[in-house]
Amino acid sequence: MTPKLFTTLRTYDRQQFAADVIAGVTVAMVALPLSIAIAVASGALPEKGLITAIVAGLLISLLGGSRVQIGGPTGAFIVVVYGVIAEYGYDGLVLATLMAGAIMVVAGYLRAGSLVAYVPEPVINGFTIGIAVIIATSQLKDLFGLGDAQIPAEFTGKIAALWAARGAFSPTALAIGLVTIVLIVWLRRLAPKFPGLLVAVAVTSATVALATLPVDTLYSRFGALPGTLPLPAFPEVSLARMVELLPSALVIAFLASIESLLSALVADRMIGGNHRPNAEILAQGVANIGSSLFGGLPATGAIARTATNVRAGGKTPVAGIVHALTILLVMLLAAPLAGYLAMPALAGLLILTAWMMSEPHKWRGYLREPVPDRVLLVLTMVLTVFADLTVAIGVGVALGLALRLRRQKSGNADWTPPEH
Repeated sequence: MTPKLFTTLRTYDRQQFAADVIAGVTVAMVALPLSIAIAVASGALPEKGLITAIVAGLLISLLGGSRVQIGGPTGAFIVVVYGVIAEYGYDGLVLATLMAGAIMVVAGYLRAGSLVAYVPEPVINGFTIGIAVIIATSQLKDLFGLGDAQIPAEFTGKIAALWAARGAFSPTALAIGLVTIVLIVWLRRLAPKFPGLLVAVAVTSATVALATLPVDTLYSRFGALPGTLPLPAFPEVSLARMVELLPSALVIAFLASIESLLSALVADRMIGGNHRPNAEILAQGVANIGSSLFGGLPATGAIARTATNVRAGGKTPVAGIVHALTILLVMLLAAPLAGYLAMPALAGLLILTAWMMSEPHKWRGYLREPVPDRVLLVLTMVLTVFADLTVAIGVGVALGLALRLRRQKSGNADWTPPEH
């Protein structure tokens, strides 16, 4: 379970350092607006996303089992975090994250990292698409500029509330959001290594500020962002509270483990490497404990940011360390500028993120899968959207493993690890 950082430093040179610095700064420019947007969508303050990217991102790179993994807050957690905050308050989320971190540390020491191969791929695909649907619909309020409309977390109630608030629709907000999406897509195609995501959000937000457009910004909604990291503090712990939050902690630990290992697998295919799954799970556990102590959000390996790191030339975990330190430097020196970020621009960013999360290029392939796998995918997706993520994961994994046993008994054991 030796961290990859220790291995890579044995042959580290100046050329690798230069490549890592460039990649680290590049991915930090991508992570900055995304971390803020994820925090806001999760029902937390914007700075919580930056704290998570700094603290958890640093620890994941220091201790992780992948050469190029980038850690921080991710879209997959928005649904869980929003629900925990709504039911137990932000203090409850901090404790649940701390518990999830401890669970992952134990799992890492017990070498449970390889168990990800036993989670059925239709379940992973189903709840990923379900999460993407929930994220996208959660951003429609800001995309359409519906102002102070009260939107519930429950999906059908959310759609009804959005329709009821349609009279507050702002064409200006929609234009800002759509232009942001178009700019991100265009810049990615024009210059894949360029941090177009930050540029797109900055351009549309600057337009709002300079033209004094009637559009909500981070500052108008949340006030000024702090320019320093908070001091670490241990949350209030009681046995009753821990029992109450255990289901949420288990879901956070499961999601963090699954997403980080899938991200590491993607990175392996991009660089031709091999990650260390148990070291990665252990690092994720320590990172979530660290994030919770600083009042941050749950964290995991981020597939999109990891891929950005590789495309930008990242070679070792030093790139991830540079990424975290760059975000810290921006927070210390330029936090007031974040207040100008327009809410519809961040909504457009997250809607595009949700679309990419759903991996539409794979949908046609899903239709060619065996009927039981298609049913399992759709069932998991529907339960994720209309019921609860915990229920979706539990039912999906149980049915998936039952299908696997059935295939083994019939002599058709065509099981393969998740292909992400």
